[in-house]
Amino acid sequence: MEQDPGPLAQLIRAACEDRGWGPSKLARELGLAAGRGPQGMSRQYARKLLVGERVPGELWLPAVTRVLGIEPEDAGPDEHGEPTLDTVASVLELGRSDVDRRNFLSASTGAALSFLGVPDSDAITRRVRSAPATAIRVGQGEVAAINAMVKTLGDSAAEYGGGHVRKLAVSYLTENAGPWLLGRYTEATGRALYAATSQLTHLIGWMVQDEGDDKRHEALTRYYYSHSWRLAIEASEPELAATALRGLTVQAISLGPRHRAEAVELAEMAMNYAGRLDDPRAVAYYQSTHADAAAFDGDHRTATQALSASQTQIERTASTPPGQSWASHFTIGRWAYASGMTLARMGDLTAAAEHLDQALEEYGLDRRRTRASVLGHLGEIRLRQGDFDGALSAWSEFLDCAEGVKSVKVRDAAEDMRVRLGRFSGDTTARELSDRASRLLATN
Repeated sequence: MEQDPGPLAQLIRAACEDRGWGPSKLARELGLAAGRGPQGMSRQYARKLLVGERVPGELWLPAVTRVLGIEPEDAGPDEHGEPTLDTVASVLELGRSDVDRRNFLSASTGAALSFLGVPDSDAITRRVRSAPATAIRVGQGEVAAINAMVKTLGDSAAEYGGGHVRKLAVSYLTENAGPWLLGRYTEATGRALYAATSQLTHLIGWMVQDEGDDKRHEALTRYYYSHSWRLAIEASEPELAATALRGLTVQAISLGPRHRAEAVELAEMAMNYAGRLDDPRAVAYYQSTHADAAAFDGDHRTATQALSASQTQIERTASTPPGQSWASHFTIGRWAYASGMTLARMGDLTAAAEHLDQALEEYGLDRRRTRASVLGHLGEIRLRQGDFDGALSAWSEFLDCAEGVKSVKVRDAAEDMRVRLGRFSGDTTARELSDRASRLLATN
């Protein structure tokens, strides 16, 4: 017997009946409204919305309310009923709330949740037409300045961890990029400005995610990534949109098994944008994330297919230098690391160790934080394989690389190592490494 639908499902069903829509038509319209294309939602998912088996979450609720004309206060909990703000105003409010921790809770239930609204394709055009004559004049020089700062801050964070320069990055967003976003510019400059700010916002989200894993950091990470996505969509930049969704996918995976469906949905959404790209390095980046999300969900068949597809793409880039965008920094060494972690998730420890060794030795990952992360995982995998000496060797090098790096990934790897070595307290080297890990944790 079909279950009794909840209030929201009843509203969805009534709105569809008024329009003469079935599940197929509903899926098509919601997919288009959410920026995922006509195939972005499956017919089966739409049917579940109609009968109340699924409740539209953060990704689909804005499209549901917009397409079906459902009032926000009728669509769900109170936090979804806040008015949608302009993306620029919202991301600047998020930055200010990040700086002023006392205001974070109010922002997180109000303005900072404006990412739930469907991105506004006319946002830039409207800003260009309505900019006051007294606003600061903005050109390509300001866009170049943001891009240069993203590179500088990103290089520092990649070397020493996300918490190293996050405050500086947030300050740059609110104090430098903010006035430019509120200034006067042409539509072409506006799109470039939004794109540059999308990258800056994504970088801050990555920094927050790498800095801590408590509830506040989790929420901030999601807000920054979601605003990065909105800015990318409004700038008509599919690669940046996919990168933001990729960040949300990685976060969903890190939050544990309850978020498996969300991780897969986000990864598939990123792949929809990847289909519009020509850069094989970027495509491989999103395919490898799709593989990891599928493996996380226990779908090893899809994971294997996605890994194979990503390998085909990344091998096309072996002799070409990385580009300037976030995704085009996905080198074959980073691919080997990502693939190794997915293989480990699927239980293939031999292949996983080979990939991590390849990432370190053949491709020579040169960022301290990245190299430390690979070595930490390699030590764990070798220990699980029964290679105790190999694990100790990897962990010793991990501790050398991790010194001075402020990163939750490094901290987690050090804690994992310390706990595992507790079983080998009779071994002198194991005790020494455990003591070093304890000292690292005390300062990280």
